[in-house]
Amino acid sequence: MTSIFSQIITVVMMNIRSLPRRFWMSLAATLAIAVVVAVLLSFLSMSNGFRKTLEGAGTEDTAIITRSGSKSELNSVLSNDVVNIITTAPGIAKDANDRPIYSAELYVVVDGIKRTTNTKVNIPMRGISQTGFDLRKNVKITEGRMFEPGKNEIIAGASIQREFSGFELGNRVKFGKTTWTVVGIFSTGGSAFESELWADARVLQSQFRRGNSFQTVRVLLSEPGNIDGLLKAVEDDPRLMLDIQTEADFFKEQGEALGGMVKLGWILSIVMSLGALAGALNTMYISVTEREQEIATLRAIGFSNISAFFGTLVESLVLSLLGGIIGTVAAYLFMDGLTTSTLGGNFTQVAFTFEMSSDLLMNGIILALIIGLVGGFFPAWRAARLPVVLAFRGGA
Repeated sequence: MTSIFSQIITVVMMNIRSLPRRFWMSLAATLAIAVVVAVLLSFLSMSNGFRKTLEGAGTEDTAIITRSGSKSELNSVLSNDVVNIITTAPGIAKDANDRPIYSAELYVVVDGIKRTTNTKVNIPMRGISQTGFDLRKNVKITEGRMFEPGKNEIIAGASIQREFSGFELGNRVKFGKTTWTVVGIFSTGGSAFESELWADARVLQSQFRRGNSFQTVRVLLSEPGNIDGLLKAVEDDPRLMLDIQTEADFFKEQGEALGGMVKLGWILSIVMSLGALAGALNTMYISVTEREQEIATLRAIGFSNISAFFGTLVESLVLSLLGGIIGTVAAYLFMDGLTTSTLGGNFTQVAFTFEMSSDLLMNGIILALIIGLVGGFFPAWRAARLPVVLAFRGGA
């Protein structure tokens, strides 16, 4: 057993020392694998960052109430009567005066200019109250101040200020016929709420002609994660056609919006992998062809066909591993921490950061090794079956 391992090591070292003779072809195969890995990790890190941005906005302490079947805040409409009824349901936390703690909110779409492309895009503007501000965890004003109720004042999320033009502190922006003043910048720890503009709900109702209606109601739960009382109230009252979820579940569903993008990333990577696999096969077949006499000579002096097989296979895996490392390093350097924005579940822009993780990096290495394994198996099988007689032919 020891002799077989030593034979394999000898063949592997011989193959690696011969790589300079096939430098350009080996380099091309390695870079092809690196590109495949980098493309896959780019898609996965985008999805990872988008999902974490949305999931970071939701908690188990808060429930979100929308119109039944609306699927998003933008499509939901709740009358003031419905708000008054549902906020008396059991399971909602009460303040010191025994009043339910809730925030009835509006969600409208306004125009913004994306800095990177200078194009017009949809950005969300939310009408909230001080209670709505307090219901969000980790929210704080980082510049300026909170808007004053009854005034055309807005506060902009940190991501809005970073990704879109015109929302610097003190700026005046016009939506339709109404001019608003940016009086504050707020942060929510990188969650999706940072991609929003916030204003007084009653002012927003007036300026956008929403009457006395809202899009959503957020309620503080008396018991985190327990929405049974709210669900029972909806079931018992035919006037209430509502969907109720914890914020954590709501934003988890919203985070699946890039699921199709991840599938596209895998499909594209698999198609590109076929090209990289073809390159690996070609490289390894040429490697075996160039070393036919060397391999046969080793067989003639007592080396086993197992050593020829694994020696060639390891060479393929080494090249693929190198390509995988190059691809993961490139993806990490160029993608990790990159900020951008894309359409979310409400057809508005959500700013997020590409986020690599150790699991994603391992996926890239594993994909590279699979390409190397498949690309090296058949040439290695050929090397193992080379006839010993080739050792006695003339030539180099």
